Amino acid sequence: MSETVLLVGGGGREHAIARALGDSDADLYACAGNRNPGIAAIADGFETVETENPKAVVAYAEEVGATLAVVGPEGPLAAGVADALDEAGIYAFGPNEAEARIETDKAYQRRFMREHDIPGCPDFETFDDMDAACEFIDDYDGDLAVKPAGLTGGKGVRVIGDQVTAEEAKEYLRDSDYDRVVLEERLVGEEFTVQAFVADGDLRVTPAVQDHKRAYEGDEGPNTGGMGSYSDSGLALPFMSDEDYHEAVSVLEATVDALDDYKGVLYGQFMLTAEGVKVVEFNARFGDPEAMNTLPVLNTDFLDVLTGARDGDLPELSFAPKATVCKYAVPEGYPENPTAGAKVEVDEESAGDAILFYASVDERDDGIYTTTSRAFALVGVADTIAEAEEIAEDALAVAGEEGLDVRHDIGKADLVQQRIDHVAELRGE
Repeated sequence: MSETVLLVGGGGREHAIARALGDSDADLYACAGNRNPGIAAIADGFETVETENPKAVVAYAEEVGATLAVVGPEGPLAAGVADALDEAGIYAFGPNEAEARIETDKAYQRRFMREHDIPGCPDFETFDDMDAACEFIDDYDGDLAVKPAGLTGGKGVRVIGDQVTAEEAKEYLRDSDYDRVVLEERLVGEEFTVQAFVADGDLRVTPAVQDHKRAYEGDEGPNTGGMGSYSDSGLALPFMSDEDYHEAVSVLEATVDALDDYKGVLYGQFMLTAEGVKVVEFNARFGDPEAMNTLPVLNTDFLDVLTGARDGDLPELSFAPKATVCKYAVPEGYPENPTAGAKVEVDEESAGDAILFYASVDERDDGIYTTTSRAFALVGVADTIAEAEEIAEDALAVAGEEGLDVRHDIGKADLVQQRIDHVAELRGE
């Protein structure tokens, strides 16, 4: 039976999914709130839809005769889009609203870990009274990470002793309109991500990726949704051992065992500390940008992953032994005061050997325009991180002189070496 796949979402992550499905036998349709030109060029049809409206998504899915769906962003998952698709008889590769709470409610996430003895859980407390949270900061012996319980697009966390002082953290809480926050011990180490495809209690893991959340070079500035990322030619990263990677996988396995009926991608963001692997957070979908590192080196047909998940036969995965480096171009002022609505001339031919992924741009009749989020990414794929970085860096010429910001240091040898040295120092080596 031929498959018709509906892709929900219009960012860089979804462009990577579309590209992974583009060479398959499936008919591909997509819907998003913005018209992503990269997805539109691959898909058989593209509709502008409010993707957090389950009825609207289901209506388009039924219109195109979808047999499968992939829900990309967290917003539609939190809105119950996967539930509505499943109820309509369209298998959605993405968790239902209740299971997506592993991402959408950080207080629930930590309580879930504690209740089920999931390894790697830091010490934490949750608060719905900001004055009580501020008192906890005063009384706590050490530094804390301050996390709003709900979704903030990767921009809500404040880390005392790194990004803010204790007084600034308390001011942040008092000025916020958050209903609940999580205060947890600050984890010191190197962050990395391992993503897994999950269905019927089984999981298949992908290579580790390191994202760069801070806006400016040298890991300075505010947190973002991710300025870029890299992976190595094997499963682990240069600062990790194989044992570190497998420790993270064991956390994902324990989490899947504890979840009732999870399907889709489970993303584990980890911190490699002096005490081993700790969990920073879980996401209920592909990372963005991490999907752009993972899917281009996936040898297994992604359509086979989707049909296998639906049919109870999740395939083993094969990856090309290649390193990847992803660099994002973002509007000036991103993330705090981004310039939106600027027309961007993208010379796709200048990408060379890199892969161009469009993200939060909007294609109109007269061209491509920026939004308030990341515009597009360039991904280099090569035998080594250094070679992949060079490919991605050279390809940034596609942006011309458009007033876009980039972290040029991602994937460069000196930054990777800093990670290696940091972990060695933590381990007393």
